[in-house]
Parts: sequence; structure tokens; C-alpha cells
Amino acid sequence: MPVVFQTPDALLKTIATQAKAQRLAANLTRRTLAEKSGVAEASIKRFETTGQISFHSLLKLAFALNCMDDFNRLFAEKPPQTIADLQTTPRQRGSL
Repeated sequence: MPVVFQTPDALLKTIATQAKAQRLAANLTRRTLAEKSGVAEASIKRFETTGQISFHSLLKLAFALNCMDDFNRLFAEKPPQTIADLQTTPRQRGSL
């Protein structure tokens, strides 16, 4: 699968479109998804139309739609690519 680079705003819209498709595939109205997830129906509507939602609400929707596995990979540690990567000590904090 080729890597497609998107701007943050474009990615928000893509995720919102995919979430709406998952909701419809599960035969859920916005109201039933709101009840199932604990996210306000108005927030779901705003998310599906603009892509705007809090991260906490997005996780609640993902849980209700059985899509949490995708978030587990979001900032996962990348496996070493070279011998030098194996020999370096992981950073504990950033520097200036």
C-alpha cells in the first residue's frame, strides 16, 4: 500500500469520512452512536461535517465502532533499521 501524505486538515476530513462510513456500515444513527459512545450527537455531527472533534471524543467513537487497534500504532516505537540503531541508548528527553 503506497504512503499518501496529507495535510493535517485533509487527514481530519478523511478520518471523519471513514468514521461516518463505519457508523453507517454498523447501521447506527448519530443518536444511537451518541448513546453507545457517550459523545454528544452534536459533536458527532460536527465531526462528520467538519472533521473537528476532541481527541478524547474521537477515542470514544473509535471504541464504540470497534476501531481502537488503529490508535495503538499511532506513536508506536519503530523497530531498529541498522546495527547502529541497536547500539544507541534511547533518549529520555529532548534538547534545545
